[in-house]
Amino acid sequence: MNLRTDAWQLTGHTALITGASKGIGLAVARELGGLGADLLLVARDQVHLEQVRAELAEDLPGREVLAFGADLAEEEERLAVFDWIADIDAPVSLLINNAGGNAPEATLAYESEDYRAIFEQNLFSAFEMCRLAHPHLAEHGNAAIVNVGSVSGAVHVRTGSPYGMTKAALHQLTRNLAVEWAVDGIRVNAVAPWYIRTQRSEPALADPDYLEEVLERTPLKRIGEPEEVAAAVAFLCLPAAGYITGQVLAVDGGFLSYGF
Repeated sequence: MNLRTDAWQLTGHTALITGASKGIGLAVARELGGLGADLLLVARDQVHLEQVRAELAEDLPGREVLAFGADLAEEEERLAVFDWIADIDAPVSLLINNAGGNAPEATLAYESEDYRAIFEQNLFSAFEMCRLAHPHLAEHGNAAIVNVGSVSGAVHVRTGSPYGMTKAALHQLTRNLAVEWAVDGIRVNAVAPWYIRTQRSEPALADPDYLEEVLERTPLKRIGEPEEVAAAVAFLCLPAAGYITGQVLAVDGGFLSYGF
């Protein structure tokens, strides 16, 4: 009897995860490591990242867990990540573009440098990380990219227009690369979360009136957990998902399907 167990594990893969020290990124690292992948963690706060790396290494015996501090909104630091990867000769086969940020404002309230910074964090960094990772992923020949988008890339959700613009563009980048890079053995997908319980979302969700509004628009009537996004990311990385590319998978409790 063929149980296809190999299709549901990631042994032999090395995952490069950005924004890996907290929230969704940390949950993704735990999930992929638990499925057998070695981990390369990138985040801005080097001190906290090293604490996370040590904890993951202890929790995931037999997995290689390495970390590099970098602000991926900066070109030189993106290049430094791949210099590091070359130095340690890491065979990257999975890329999770999770790093990002936001500063919600009314559209007319943004200064030029503020909205441009959101584009650097959320879109241009992911675009360049994909391009820099391409030779490594193509060499593996059975590789995957998962971009962490947002439901704000599909509908208005009060995150500010620049954030929604960057996530919509990230979704379209996902589709374009899926077509362009299929010949190289690289699948490219994205996830689009709604409200997930993280440090970034807690201030908004602490307002009971706002929380009630969110839950009213969420058919499952609860806030998502980082592990639930991580499970979707992991599935898109697995060999079992080998015929899936160019998709944006909503992890939203039914939010995008809500009607009148």
